[in-house]
Amino acid sequence: MRQRYHCPVELTLDVVGGRWRVLILARLKEGPLRYGQLRRLIPDISEKMLTQRLRELEADGLVLRDATQEPELRTDYRLSPEGETLAPVLQGLYDWGLARAERTGVDVSFTPPGD
Repeated sequence: MRQRYHCPVELTLDVVGGRWRVLILARLKEGPLRYGQLRRLIPDISEKMLTQRLRELEADGLVLRDATQEPELRTDYRLSPEGETLAPVLQGLYDWGLARAERTGVDVSFTPPGD
């Protein structure tokens, strides 16, 4: 039986809800990343939790996992086309959080993926 939702926001939160899922998606919005890069960019997440959330996001069709063998095993994660449709939502969350931090004096130190 399919899940029945009573509001589109309920469906959205069911798919992307949770602190780690949104943070992973926000980081991947900037471009493909390797597991280790994601781990460094989200330092408070455990390896087990990151692996679990990446698998869930892949199963939900929001993240693609690209593994290559040349010249060594390398696995990249990136947003799927469906995941890319979340970019404006993720940007809106980023912009709101940044403005809120400025209004309230909260320190937010965002590390770009390349650093």
